[in-house]
Amino acid sequence: MRIAIVNRVFDRSAGGAESYAVAIAEQLAQRHEIHIFAQQTDQPVKGVAYHRVFCLCQKPRWVNQLLFAMATWWATRRGFDVVHSHENIWHGQVQTIHVRPLRFNLLQGRKGVQLARVWLKVVLSPRLVTYIWLEGARFRPQPGRSVVATSDALLQECVSAYPQAKQMLSVILPGTYLPDRSTTTADARAQARTQLRLPLDKPLVLLVANDYQRKGLDVLLKALAQLPTAVHLAVAGNPAQITHYRPLTEKLGLSERVHFLGSQRDLAPAYWAADVLAHPTLEDSYAMVVLEAMAHGLPVVVSGPRYCGISADLQDGREALLLPNPRNAAQLALLLSRVLAQSELAKSLIQSGLDFARRHGWEQAAHAYDVLYKRVASR
Repeated sequence: MRIAIVNRVFDRSAGGAESYAVAIAEQLAQRHEIHIFAQQTDQPVKGVAYHRVFCLCQKPRWVNQLLFAMATWWATRRGFDVVHSHENIWHGQVQTIHVRPLRFNLLQGRKGVQLARVWLKVVLSPRLVTYIWLEGARFRPQPGRSVVATSDALLQECVSAYPQAKQMLSVILPGTYLPDRSTTTADARAQARTQLRLPLDKPLVLLVANDYQRKGLDVLLKALAQLPTAVHLAVAGNPAQITHYRPLTEKLGLSERVHFLGSQRDLAPAYWAADVLAHPTLEDSYAMVVLEAMAHGLPVVVSGPRYCGISADLQDGREALLLPNPRNAAQLALLLSRVLAQSELAKSLIQSGLDFARRHGWEQAAHAYDVLYKRVASR
């Protein structure tokens, strides 16, 4: 089939949603003709056609989003068996939803005067009006349209926000790649720490995040302050927020123990370097980083199902240690100290995590899209 994939930023290092889109395209390119429509891309997938979408301005972002929607509609309106959108735009037979619907965020649990105030806020904001309109168009029932949520929790939020779309909705979970394990774990860790300029002989916690605040860096720094001084923290992700967090590390006396790595095109060295992944996220539709860490043989401490989609599929104490309250630094410090101090617990988490990762490969996710594409194209 000839398939158009619409993703404004088609780049693995941009975040989880972007990594998902790249991985799916990589798998499908082995058996379909794939065309990528993006404003920004480092062209991470070989053998596909890239189409640069004109960008008049990055800000205001809602204006750019609207112009991007119009430009990609015009470019993909003919000549494709399937148009697959990962963006908040109105067109595309397949719509993949990566984040909680804006309508859910704004309206969930609000009634009466409170609800009226929210709607007034929306009406008076061109930005919110645009986003709500585009989102509503994505979920509008149409013949042949399918809407994919990337976790079961996200599907329920979509149904709550747009009950009329229930029959169109399905779930295709993210996957992961199992890395080459030809070198021993100790050798891989030493090489990775040397490459990233991290201390060779210190216990190391890893956080991977582009949105530091939402993924729990504030509480993680407070937890680190409660751990032994030998424990260090590496933070991989968007470097734009580093200047905001350096004063907090200094205030907590952690300047020498926190290492900001910035954006990493390849996260494998960060996973190999660490002893445990901390993911005290306040909100995550799935958390691909947790699955990737497990595939690299890393024990994980992650927020519970109320805050993180993948946690609904994990057993506390088996595949990961689940954090009941991601705002509780003492709880997080306790769980991290258990993993770092109890080698048998760490080994058990690693083995169960690897087993979980083996059951969630990108091949399975791509196959599910294959079935979906054929059903959509036949209509």
